[in-house]
Amino acid sequence: MPQPRPRSRPFGKSLSKEVSPKGVRVVRVSPGWIETEGAVHLAERVAAENGTDYQEAVQAIMYSLGGIPVGRPSRPDEVASLIAFLTSDRAATITGSEHFIDGGTIPTA
Repeated sequence: MPQPRPRSRPFGKSLSKEVSPKGVRVVRVSPGWIETEGAVHLAERVAAENGTDYQEAVQAIMYSLGGIPVGRPSRPDEVASLIAFLTSDRAATITGSEHFIDGGTIPTA
């Protein structure tokens, strides 16, 4: 009878098993659509090309990404706050993890 295949471990978790004993933490941050200057220019261009306003263009972009359940893109300061926390002493035992900051766009289970 064939043996069951071992369940693969996410890369960050596997790497953390190797380097965490040496004092190196592995933490991944996966941002979704972030409201940067470039994102604003994209929405303005989409609005101009489609004869709509800025908010309608933002909604169209969110829809094209599969939707953002919180209803807006993340802001750069929100991403920075997450990174500041993850690199702080308050998160000293967090390793081998991935943190999505995408307003719920990517389904995780």
